[in-house]
Amino acid sequence: MIDEQTKRPNTFWRELPVLLGVAIIVAVVVRAFVLQTFYIPSESMENTLLIRDRVLVNKLVYDFRSPHRGEVIVFEAPDSWRNDPSEEDFIKRVIATGGDHVVCCDDKQRITVNGKALDETYIYADESGLQDLPSEEQFDVTVPAGRLWVMGDHRSRSGDSRYNFLRHNKDPMQATISEDDVVGRAFVVFWPFSRAKWLSVPETFDKVPAPTAK
Repeated sequence: MIDEQTKRPNTFWRELPVLLGVAIIVAVVVRAFVLQTFYIPSESMENTLLIRDRVLVNKLVYDFRSPHRGEVIVFEAPDSWRNDPSEEDFIKRVIATGGDHVVCCDDKQRITVNGKALDETYIYADESGLQDLPSEEQFDVTVPAGRLWVMGDHRSRSGDSRYNFLRHNKDPMQATISEDDVVGRAFVVFWPFSRAKWLSVPETFDKVPAPTAK
């Protein structure tokens, strides 16, 4: 007669390597294709994201649709955007998508997309509550098809589309990123726990009209 109490522990130890192997494979697949964590190394998205925040990125969502205005995305930065070649992944907010006409600024110092002014309440503000200007530089550009105009929420600390538009002789291709270079959408801050929050799309983007066909 088999001793069940002896059999069960032996079975568990035999199966343990298989269970660990499956767990590792699942973790690798999830990280490669579904979800990934990213560490915030700079001030470019303050106060939405602070240095040393950790965000969770959905890597699957853009396999089914294009990025939307207002979403915070992680992308592989063009070589011309990098001060350090090792700086591969950037995180910014999508301000405009292919075909959109982006202008800075209107008579109230607001960025407009397709003629609609953005109420950018997410832009960096100091401890006194004084908010940065949407941009200290003027620009007027139509985003090429299949590309994105992205900006950091802390404009004066962000090497973004606005910065690279002026840096590269107002070339829209140099100032924008390809949708194919987007890693995924950052949708939640999960660390530190005291700052945990969803990264939702600001309501101001709901009012932006579709671009006018030319």
